[in-house]
Amino acid sequence: MRITVFGATGDVGSRIVAEALDRGHEVTAVVRDLARARAVPAAATLRTGDAANLDDVVSLSAGQDLVITATRPAPGHEQELPAITSVLLSGLARTGVRLLVVGGAATLVVPGADPLTLHESPEFPDELRAIAQACADQLAICRAETTADWTYLSPPAELVPGQRTGNYRVGADELLTRADGVSTISMEDFAVALLDEAERPVHRRTRFTVAGA
Repeated sequence: MRITVFGATGDVGSRIVAEALDRGHEVTAVVRDLARARAVPAAATLRTGDAANLDDVVSLSAGQDLVITATRPAPGHEQELPAITSVLLSGLARTGVRLLVVGGAATLVVPGADPLTLHESPEFPDELRAIAQACADQLAICRAETTADWTYLSPPAELVPGQRTGNYRVGADELLTRADGVSTISMEDFAVALLDEAERPVHRRTRFTVAGA
């Protein structure tokens, strides 16, 4: 496939680029700042662009099979996230290219709760509430979209650097936890799950989640 990745040099985006390249896909890695170009593998096509710019989204998605967004705004700019997602959906509605969104875990329902989503639970860290609300707004924008072909992937509570095992569990709207209550996956296996969905689409215009096996 021909895949464009926004947020290609971030913690998650860089692993998505690496996984896609390892599978033999043609990857266009988009950066806003050429100072970060050295973080892009030589096998990828480097382009500059901004996911918040409609013209950039249209030009960088035209002729592609898939767009993946792994963008994350800097602290204090969290509400840029739903706005960026809205622009991406508008642009891809024009080009007819599918969008895979690296989303957040905040809106997943906590098992056994009454019912509460993760960011509604009393234990949720205050310092993460701004990005949690931004991710909730991002998901709402996706769910309201009826033209663009989108999929929203929520990580578990912990998304951390680790090893690629190729093993993971799949869920829908409930937080996936192990028997000890831990909800986690490595960024490497998260990228595996995302590319598996890219190659064999199952979740069209819906949200799903994954966690470590």
